Formats: sequence, C-alpha cells, structure tokens
Amino acid sequence: MARLISAVALLCLLVSSVAVANPVHTGYQQPAQEIIDIVDAAPAPGASISPNGDVLLILDYPALPTLVDLAANEYRLAGMRINPDNQTMSQSRYVSSFRLLNIADGSSRDIRGLPTNMRATGMSWSPDGKTIAFLNMEENGTYLWRIDVERGRASQWTKSAVNAVWGSQLEWSHDSQSLYTLLVDSKRGAAPQRSRVPAAPVVTESRGRSAPARTYQDLLADSHDVALFDYYFASQVARIDQRGRVHNLGNVGVINNISLSPNSEYLLVTELQKPYSYAVPHFRFARNTVVWDKAGKPVYTVVEQDVADNLPIGFDVVVPDRRSISWRNDADATLVWAVAGDGGNSRAPADVRDRVYQLPAPFSAEPKLLVELETRYARLLAADGETALVWERWWAERQERLWRISPDGDAEPVLVWERAYDDSYNDPGQPLTTTLENGRRVLLVDDGHLLLTGTGASDEGDRPFIDRRNLISGETERLWRSEAPYYERPWSLVDLENKVFLTQREGVDTPPDFYLRNLSDDSLTALTQTPHPMPHTLEITRELVNYERADGLAMSANLFLPAGYDQERDGPLPTIVWAYPREYRSAAAAAQVSGSPYRFIRISYWNPQFLATQGYAVFDAATMPIVGEGDELPNDTFIEQLIMNSEAVINYGVERGVSDRNRFALGGHSYGAFMTANVLAHSDLFRAGIARSGAYNRSLTPFGFQREERTIWDDPALYQRMSPFFAAHQLKTPLLLIHGTDDNNSGTFPMQSERLYQAVKGNGGTVRLVMLPLESHGYRARESVLHMLWETVEWLDEFVKNAE
Repeated sequence: MARLISAVALLCLLVSSVAVANPVHTGYQQPAQEIIDIVDAAPAPGASISPNGDVLLILDYPALPTLVDLAANEYRLAGMRINPDNQTMSQSRYVSSFRLLNIADGSSRDIRGLPTNMRATGMSWSPDGKTIAFLNMEENGTYLWRIDVERGRASQWTKSAVNAVWGSQLEWSHDSQSLYTLLVDSKRGAAPQRSRVPAAPVVTESRGRSAPARTYQDLLADSHDVALFDYYFASQVARIDQRGRVHNLGNVGVINNISLSPNSEYLLVTELQKPYSYAVPHFRFARNTVVWDKAGKPVYTVVEQDVADNLPIGFDVVVPDRRSISWRNDADATLVWAVAGDGGNSRAPADVRDRVYQLPAPFSAEPKLLVELETRYARLLAADGETALVWERWWAERQERLWRISPDGDAEPVLVWERAYDDSYNDPGQPLTTTLENGRRVLLVDDGHLLLTGTGASDEGDRPFIDRRNLISGETERLWRSEAPYYERPWSLVDLENKVFLTQREGVDTPPDFYLRNLSDDSLTALTQTPHPMPHTLEITRELVNYERADGLAMSANLFLPAGYDQERDGPLPTIVWAYPREYRSAAAAAQVSGSPYRFIRISYWNPQFLATQGYAVFDAATMPIVGEGDELPNDTFIEQLIMNSEAVINYGVERGVSDRNRFALGGHSYGAFMTANVLAHSDLFRAGIARSGAYNRSLTPFGFQREERTIWDDPALYQRMSPFFAAHQLKTPLLLIHGTDDNNSGTFPMQSERLYQAVKGNGGTVRLVMLPLESHGYRARESVLHMLWETVEWLDEFVKNAE
C-alpha cells in the first residue's frame, strides 16, 4: 500500500507542472439560429405571495448576461466571490421588473416609480402585506427600496448603502413599521491597496493537530486578503424606520447573519472573529453568536465557537459547540439550538448524537432539554407551546425521523414517522405553515391534523399531492392529486376554511401558470397566461422512458426526438446520453422514477435537449445509479456500474429503434463529466464524449469528493481506480473538454481539465480543450453559452453524426 501511495503522489507531482497546449484561435462562435432562439427565449417568471394571500408579486427575469457583465470587478475571499463596487455577491441573479396580481379577480397592475434599469434582489413582504422591500443593485452601491402595494408605487427607502456581500438580509419588525438590515460602514475610508513590496511571508503550520479539509477554492491567501475581507465584509446593523431614518445598532463588525426575534425585542447576531484561517472558508471561521436587545446592547452570549478547521471528514460531522441556533418560530423570544452528544464526530460510538435545547428571554434560566436524538438535528417547526415537530437525519444511512414534541410541556416525544429519505415513493411530504398577523410563520394544525404537500413520486412519474394527516393516529386522507395530462403543484394555501390553494400548472405544450385550486368544489381559476417562449420547438417530442440494466435494476430517462421524426422513414438516429451519477444505499431507492411526463417541454440549452433540433435523439437525465448495499459502499464498484448503466440505455435506444448503436455519445457536467471520462477510458461503448467542468484526478481531492467519505489514505487504490487521469492512456474515444477559467466549485479546479487534456494528448488520444474566460462552474454569459453549444454541435457532428 505504501508503494501505491508513493506512485499516486509521484503522478500528482508530475501533472502539476505547467502545461503548454496547442492553441486553436476561433473567436466566439454561434450555433444555428434555432439553437440561438432557445438560448434567448424569455426565462419563466417567478412569484411571491403576500402574507394574507391576496396579492401575488410577479417577478420577471432578464435573459443571459453578457461578458461585459461577467467582467465586473470581483474579489475572491474566504470562499466568497463579491463585487466590491456595489457590495453584493458576484454575478447575482436579479429581477428586471415587477408586476402585482390581485388573486381574487386575476387583475394585474404595473408598479410606478421602479428604478431605471432595475436589478432587484431580496424581495421581502412586510407582515401586514402592505409593503414589499427589495434591494436594487447599482453600479456604485446597493440600496433599499420599497413598494407601496395599495398605491402600486415604488420609491427608494434610504440613501444609505446596504452591504449585501452575504446576500439579502432584510428583517421586518412584527408591526411592519421598520426593517433591520446590514449597512456599509459609512466611516470606513478607502479600500486597502496591495503593496508592491510583500509585508511578510505567508506562514501556516501544523504540529500534530489533525486538520483534514476537503478541497476548497477562493481561500484567503495573505495579509492583504485579510484586510480586504475586513473591509468589505464588515457591516453596521441598522434599523430603518418608515420615514427612512437610519438607527445604528451596536458596533461595526464582520457580521454575517442577523435574525430578529418574533416579538422584535431582540436580535440574534453572528460575528466572525480573528484570526481568520487560510485553510478553510468563512463558514468554518471562529464566530460569536450573541443576543442584542433592540438598542444594540449585548445581553446574552449563545456561543463562542473556535475556528473549525480540524473536523473529521464526514457528512454527519458537526462542530462540538452549540449550533443551528435560531428563534423558535411561534414564541416571542425563545432560542433553540442543538449540541452534539458525540463531540461532533459521527464515527464515535454514541447512543445520543444530538440534544436540542431551548431558552426563553431574558436568557437567565437554565436551558431546557427538548429532545435527545439518535442522529443529527435538522430543524424544528412549532405551531404553539403544545405542538412542534423536530426532524433528525443521518446521511450515512439516508435515514430520517420526525418527532412531535410539546416544547412548553413535559410530554414525551412521539415518533411521527421514520423513513429512508431517498425513498421518494413513500415520501409523506412537508407540512404546510401559515402566517400570523405579526408575520410569524407557524406550523399549520387544522383540528388536530397536518396538511402535507409533496412531489408524489411514483412509477408513472411525479404527481404532486395534498394530504391531511391526523397528528395522533397518523391516519392520512388524500385531498387532492395532480392528474394527467397536467403537472400541477401546490404553491401556497390561500384560504384554509374553503381549502383554496395557489397552484402552478403546466402541460407538455403549456407553460407554467398560476391558478386557484378550490378543493371544496374542485374548481380551477386561471390567474396568469404565459405565452409559449419558444414556439419553434413545439413539435419536438419528449417521453419518460423506463428500462432495466443487466442486474434487473429499473432505470429511466427523458427521451427527446426531433420534430416530425418518423421511425420507419428516418431510421435510427445519432444519439447522445446525458447523465449525472448518484449514490444510493439500496437498489429499491435507486430504481425509483423521477420527473413527470406532463411537465412543460421547455427545451434546454444547458442539457443537450437542444440537439433534437439538429437531428439527434437525446436521452436526457438518464439515471446513472451507483448502489452500495450492506457492507459494500457505492463507489466500490463505481466503474462497473457506470458501464452497466451505459449499456442499459444504449440497448434500450437500439431495441426501441430510435438509436444507431454505432453513433452514441455520452456527456455530463461536473460529476457527470467525471462519469463521462471514466466510461470512455474503460469501454468503447461511445463514439465521442463531452465533459464540462469536471475533476479527473482524485489525488488532487485527497480528503474526499462528491459523496465519498474515505480519504486517499484510507483507500489509495480506490482513488486511483476512480480517476480517469490514471487511465488517460486508454482514452482513445474523442473527448471534448469544456471548463470555465474561474471555476469556484470545490475540487473542479480548471487545472483538472488542463491536466487531463495534456495526459490524453501525450498518449495520442483525440481531445479538444475549451477554456471559457470569466466563467465559473456554470456558464452564464450569452457569448460563452452560444460558443459552448457551437463546440458541442461541431464535435458531435464530426465524430458521431457523420461517423463512418
């Protein structure tokens, strides 16, 4: 084993040298017009319902940004990417226009006074439903705006700049008279400038203290990065009153979260502490979580947490201190938190993994133990002092338990259900909540019953439902279920007494629209009517297909066929399979069907559905299950299962008569790219492959990857076997590699594609590397997306469609 570790380490060193590629100068290219029209189609609008359910805010999103947008200033600090010019998260998705829709009659109103060239984020309704707050990103700052719902008029609320580097943090007071947020420190002065002369070497050390960490990007690199982090992430907590006056609270600090108590008397504030770490991102930095009174004075310290850079590797591992700290949603000012009973180490033996406590204001009593859990605390949702639900989960076994507790009483916890959470067919759904007049969202209990909504996964696809479940007996009544030929999902409860729900319904050729669904008389009232965004794709067909792999495991995919395709006339087509591997702990869970045959066919440019316009059959979202049952872990037979999955979809396409066995391509993004390179390296099933933004050398992610918890030192052979880089000499199938030059995803460094390109090229394989400037893990600029699509079509036409 030591020899194998040395070999892996040597190869890792060999590929770390600078690679020189053979450049191909093409400029930005564009695919056929029918593909461009798919890219430029209007995005689907979003919506946000008012607290009392009478008004719907319709959100319109712009098309793709341009390279000019992506070229905006950006700093990469502690795992975050920010725009320093306007103090926001970098490249945030924004809303370009708003509309108001009255739910009672479906009438729509425009909003006057909205900012010119609006770039809105963080929409938030006041508890009384009369005002909508939002942030507007401008070139040199981000500012707080509000909409008077009754008048249909918008105005800037305050001239003070908001600090939105952590995202939108808007906290309404319970009386709707003021709003709490984070502001840019108006006295901070000029930004730090990097000296041309280094101030000191960057020194880190370890003296026997175990500090494993997954492969993170955008970490702090030196003292200048620390100064920038302090400068841009420091905020002033402030209350903005109705007249727009700013009331500063407490001191300026690197505050990354605020949460107002339900009665608006206290603020829960989390502030990051120095020294910061160069080894882990901000979410593992040392932090203090403190309760402030409404004047900004600290009144209770919840936890002082050290830097968490020494946690064991594992998805059930947590910090040993108080964590998951929040306000109990139904109470005036009661804190809830969890503490690990196993020290946070999921591999340590323990009968109790987590204990959940609560502590009401004035925070001077001993915390009350609410429940002891055998696995990890997930969340608490209360209806009142007599009824609350507590979820616990354990990732290793994909298990979930739900308990009913009495937070203000002494009743023993009662198990509501216990289930495998990857068993979609038996998912009971999620409980509905209701909004009280003071803005609190509480668990909805209707005469001793919960209302549950879920996706309704089944052998025939997803069919969303609404159930009514008795809290005591567990007896469940199905009130409603989505029926063919539509896919309809509950959005929000509008009227409990008459069981009226806001739903969103769509059909194969009908875009999603909002409706009122009255369960009392099963009536349906349309509220919106959205035109088809890409009518030129109407005749492309989609079918949810089912097939089996060699060991009998059921599988599925969405099959897209070109418009007007006739099997007898046109014969078998060139075909692409697009997939993403997923791990399961049981074959039964892996075999379950996902998706719906009745969803709107909005042809995607991100997945290869657009290739149906170019004469290809497309198996999109083809299931790629990796199953490990009992003592066997999924990745123990990763390669073998990938090949078995690939053979299954190929055999189905050929037997169905829509696919030519000799003209199949395989593709995927991220872990799907990793899959693609592996299948091509270990089989000759495909004529070409497309791998976007993947990781191919697992020795560069030695402390785990994806859902693999074992480190390279636990099982070096596994890391080598699963790395297509080490099989690059076998990669003879033409492979197109695409990667963003600024990828920020953990483990998928751009060098992963660069090194695989060099390895395949050096071993005489056919490979093309496309590095997209300014792009991250996903590609956003219109120019980049169009070029990616052009590269895809050109590659597949050459090596698949026109292959001999």
